[in-house]
Amino acid sequence: MFFKAEEIIKDSDHLIREKSKPVELPLSEEDKKLALKLLSHVKCSQDPKLSEKENIRPAVGIAAVQVGVLKQLLGVCIPMGEDQEDVELALANPKIISSSVQMAYLKEGEGCLSVEDEHAGYVPRSARIKIRAYDCIQDKEVIFRLSGYPAIVLQHEIDHFSGILFYDHINPINPWQPVEDAIVLE
Repeated sequence: MFFKAEEIIKDSDHLIREKSKPVELPLSEEDKKLALKLLSHVKCSQDPKLSEKENIRPAVGIAAVQVGVLKQLLGVCIPMGEDQEDVELALANPKIISSSVQMAYLKEGEGCLSVEDEHAGYVPRSARIKIRAYDCIQDKEVIFRLSGYPAIVLQHEIDHFSGILFYDHINPINPWQPVEDAIVLE
């Protein structure tokens, strides 16, 4: 279950800058299905054969606004390698309730399914975050901590709820200026 390439709105669409609304709990069947389809889309996008055949850009996360729905729903699937469990989340109303002062950023910068043009530069984000959300897979309220790459991915997706895109965080004067005391992730 995935979205067709033309269903994912681009940063040229005004909707991507709109604020998403929290969903009502308990989740409606429609909202639960959408959250699970967001997760499924990301998982499908990571299958090289399927992504090429269906013209799906590989991703680790997607927010509902990216498919034209202004609701606080997201799906994330982050392959973590052999020694760690993959991060798979379908969340409703996620909120960052605390974050580290220490920053982190990806050495190569970030990308986004809704952004086709390259926007080079570092995207500084909190290195560690604590999130409260409704877990659409477990059907319950959860609080959890993330650090490193998963923390960056979640902050990127939660930014979509406020109409913020990753390149809004890039230093416009010196995009590749290192951030003091930040963790640089390969």
